[in-house]
Amino acid sequence: MKIDFIKTVIAFGVSALIAYGFYSFYHSENSQLLVVISFIELFLSSFFVLGLRFELTRTTTLVRTTSSIFFVVFMITNIIFSFFSFSKPLFVIVNGLLILTCVLIVYSLLKAKQ
Repeated sequence: MKIDFIKTVIAFGVSALIAYGFYSFYHSENSQLLVVISFIELFLSSFFVLGLRFELTRTTTLVRTTSSIFFVVFMITNIIFSFFSFSKPLFVIVNGLLILTCVLIVYSLLKAKQ
């Protein structure tokens, strides 16, 4: 596994800008929670897409595809949450389940070594 520093910085910047966009659309008491959680989710998924390269090309392709799908899912759920008022427990549970599912699938792909 190799980390590409420049692409990681780009993934960080893109995630920060998207999280700021969510903040600008949603002004409520939960806006800081929305920004922090969406930044973490988007950065983690874009880091797997852009910033990492694995020894096996098949593993790299599978991890990038899975992370790209979860990036889109994270974007859709955070867009929905940014347009409607929500409760903190619902937001944390939905996003927590999504991020843990993403990490579990990527971890399983990395352990398969095919």
